[in-house]
Amino acid sequence: MTVAELKRTNTSAVFKNILVATDFSEASRRALRDALVLAAEGDARISVVHALGRVPQQYSTLESSPELDQERIEAEKQMRKFVEGLEPERKVEVLVRQGKVGDVVAGLIEEEKIDLLVIGTRGRGGISKLALGSVAEELLRVAPCPVLTIGPVAEVASAAQPMEFRTILFATDFGRASAKALPLALAVARANQAKLILLHMTAPMPVVSASLSAYAPATMAAEDVAEWQIMTHKRSLERMKEDLPQETGLEQEPEFVVGTEFLPEGILTAAAERKVDLIVMGANRSASPRAAAHIPWSVVHEVVRGAACPVLTVAG
Repeated sequence: MTVAELKRTNTSAVFKNILVATDFSEASRRALRDALVLAAEGDARISVVHALGRVPQQYSTLESSPELDQERIEAEKQMRKFVEGLEPERKVEVLVRQGKVGDVVAGLIEEEKIDLLVIGTRGRGGISKLALGSVAEELLRVAPCPVLTIGPVAEVASAAQPMEFRTILFATDFGRASAKALPLALAVARANQAKLILLHMTAPMPVVSASLSAYAPATMAAEDVAEWQIMTHKRSLERMKEDLPQETGLEQEPEFVVGTEFLPEGILTAAAERKVDLIVMGANRSASPRAAAHIPWSVVHEVVRGAACPVLTVAG
């Protein structure tokens, strides 16, 4: 698709095969509602999947059993009721699979050539978890396709109020995941003729500085910190501009912002101040994605939890 063609399409045209993972919670219902709007606007294929969990050990050697068959039948009924309750205007493929949620969803993404996974989050308690549990946060890091997460305070689209991404915030740490997320941020911005804001957050002061001495006068230390901040700001701006291709195809000139707040507060503050409609960021892989899913204060987790808009992540 050429730049001119992208400019004539809407945002959702970037995604043609959408998968929604559901556990029948209200958070999942919110996610499905947004996914339906995206699918309708972009004429995309949409599927909804529910995982039944692992086969109990007593049934593992059997091809089928009355108990498992009945569980599947009941789940399929609940799935149809769940989908029909939103009165979709287009056909929704309903899938019930046996297995762990993470394995089921990852397998479907590969089998069905899914290019967008949509999940919802709930915000109960002091440490909110994703709607599907920690496995959903694991999917943010390991899914082979982009993941759109609808947080507990995000506004939800409707048929009367389409999902318009007029202002997009791309938060980068210059890592591998950010490098993978940038082309997607550009594609979505082009498709919706949106304003793209590139943001990099730096620490308010250097963690380690050989030039700062415990015995140096306070004024000297302050001057060193100020100089470091100026240089860091300059390097960050240069790096963001260098990472953009020469021809972005954007309708509007991109904006470059360097903040000095700590993550993730800086990202959320920038998003709120600029009233962005979508946050795009990379989700860095770790040596153990499953272990990373249980770190409650990860940057991605906190951004998803506090954002007033959907968050689109790409694992790197």
